[in-house]
Amino acid sequence: MKSTTVLLTDVSSQTWIEETLIDAVSHPDFSKETGWFIKKQQLHGGTSEGVDLITIHNGALTLSVLPTRGMGVWKGMYQGTPVGWDSPVKAPVNPAYIDLSERGGLGWLSGFNELICRCGLISNGPPGKDRGGNPLESELTLHGRIANTPAHFVSVTLDPEDGGWIRLTGKVQEAMLFGSQLLLETTLETQLGSNTFRIRDRVSNPGADNAESELLYHINVGAPFLEEGARFEMPFAEMAPRDPRAAEGVKEMNTYLGPTAGYAEQVYLFDPVADEQGFTPALLSSKDGGIGFLVNFKRSTLPCFTLWKNTQPEVNGYVTGLEPGINFPNFRAEERERGRLKNLDPGDSYETEFEVSILNNSNSVDAVRQKITKLTEQAPSVIHSDPHSKFS
Repeated sequence: MKSTTVLLTDVSSQTWIEETLIDAVSHPDFSKETGWFIKKQQLHGGTSEGVDLITIHNGALTLSVLPTRGMGVWKGMYQGTPVGWDSPVKAPVNPAYIDLSERGGLGWLSGFNELICRCGLISNGPPGKDRGGNPLESELTLHGRIANTPAHFVSVTLDPEDGGWIRLTGKVQEAMLFGSQLLLETTLETQLGSNTFRIRDRVSNPGADNAESELLYHINVGAPFLEEGARFEMPFAEMAPRDPRAAEGVKEMNTYLGPTAGYAEQVYLFDPVADEQGFTPALLSSKDGGIGFLVNFKRSTLPCFTLWKNTQPEVNGYVTGLEPGINFPNFRAEERERGRLKNLDPGDSYETEFEVSILNNSNSVDAVRQKITKLTEQAPSVIHSDPHSKFS
């Protein structure tokens, strides 16, 4: 049986499907057993007006993807367990209602509620004036523009190989006249009945001049994985707190408080260690180890890892971020000095890859913990108690 591709959006050919349902009825040759479906709809009302939402259900795992917001993943559900976090921003926000420059360049926060949100492509990190790059791109806002840039191309492919795969592809362009031209081509794929999904990205420079690029994946998790006593585990060679606030909690870096009034965020920066296949496992597990949220990222393409701890009261956004990236979320000038920016000549590109798995029993959590312990024993970790110049 051959794979089938359905074009959902293509600005160049003026193709756009507002609503559609793809399932075993419309594609009877593709597996029927899991009850899979793909649904595209457009949201209406409030600041969600005009947002495209694509829901993918593989029979066990449901994902809500937002082409209007840079192909970010809004939230998920695995066999009744919610995956994501409860942000003060309750619904997807159309970028048309966001001013990235407001509040001193912090406008990005007005739309931030996704499970997976890209930070980049020209820059990420805090706002400010960067005098080292293109003068037209010197006024930087928090975490860049890609998460607030709609995709101009979206398609879905049904592949019957190995029991059936769903692949969602999108293209997002970040470009300006007299400035950088960058193109994100992304594919999210999941196998029918699986607890896992994978994201592969390619960022290229279609322009005629060199372009700098940064990219970090803000992967955000709340309850029920995050709770008082929850644990973070990952094999790493070296770690340092980002700033004095983070240094206060170095000894408790891998455990979490419950929702805490007055809590100020803490950020830790890591040099990850990979397994024999080149992937690094980063695990967040509940206090009793009964469930876990696992990010496996390809270290050769994502050499930097950031842990964001933000255990504020639930109403303010009780969340932690497991964040692989090609760089750390420092100010762009600092990352340039440390050689962590990607410099893309015309036609050049780079690729990234990671997968997310939802672990719903203690046996699967224990298996990952054992793997992390083994990798850690092979490469003992250096833990800095204070900020270190290698990282920030």
